[in-house]
Amino acid sequence: MTHTPEAPGSEGSDTPNLDFAGTTPYEDYVQADVLTHLQHPLSDDPGEMVFLVTTQVMELWFTVIVHEWETAADALRQDDIPVALDALRRSTRELEALNASWKPLANLTPAQFNSYRSALGDGSGFQSAMYRRLEFLLGDKSASMLVPHRGAPRVHAELEKALHEPSVYDEVLRLLTRRGLPVPQEVLERDLSKKYEPSPEVEAVWTQVYTQGDHHSELVVLGEALTDVGELVWRWRNDHLVATRRAMGSKVGTGGSAGVAWLEKRARKNVFPELWTARSHV
Repeated sequence: MTHTPEAPGSEGSDTPNLDFAGTTPYEDYVQADVLTHLQHPLSDDPGEMVFLVTTQVMELWFTVIVHEWETAADALRQDDIPVALDALRRSTRELEALNASWKPLANLTPAQFNSYRSALGDGSGFQSAMYRRLEFLLGDKSASMLVPHRGAPRVHAELEKALHEPSVYDEVLRLLTRRGLPVPQEVLERDLSKKYEPSPEVEAVWTQVYTQGDHHSELVVLGEALTDVGELVWRWRNDHLVATRRAMGSKVGTGGSAGVAWLEKRARKNVFPELWTARSHV
């Protein structure tokens, strides 16, 4: 009986398959060569590469978090709370990774940031289309934030569509209504292209859910998952504020933004506001 040597990578072999006709299956799936050649620093400062890669990583996390929240919103429309919870819980782990992205930039001195700040030109994080979609899914909407993207038709169309679609919280409130809770009609029928504003009646609904937890246990779990998301979004905004304050103080931000003053205003706001205020009444 003849013995045929095992091919590299076959079962029982310690040697991985190294011989491919073209690119590797890993490259075909991950597109690593594309990702690792997207960095084009515009200054001679070595720190710019860190800033550039970190910002690109943030954009990738925005993309996956948007995917999770769109999945959650679709599941809520179908009364599928388990699928929505899975997506929301995954997003909390992704938000933790996103927030950790500030670490490479958190200790920048003004001199270090200034060494490549001019390379940004009029560029600013508030121009991120994917981050804007993330904010829209949280209910923080503004038609004016589409203006920077008028020159990119596909991106502008995607943002305009997201502007008029229900946020995750809108879908939650509709679910509460289907569960027999008294969410007011003016909240349910509000202009979805406008920023969500807190409602005393919605606060009372969440107070009822948490007070009568035995009757609304699934909704309490959903409320806590949303609260976890809200807390991590708040931490993201605060970490952004601290990193910016440390790198540039109170100077005007890139792209003409108000810099720290604008970030301070953002950091004071909670998403899913009634989930926080209702706790005072339970």
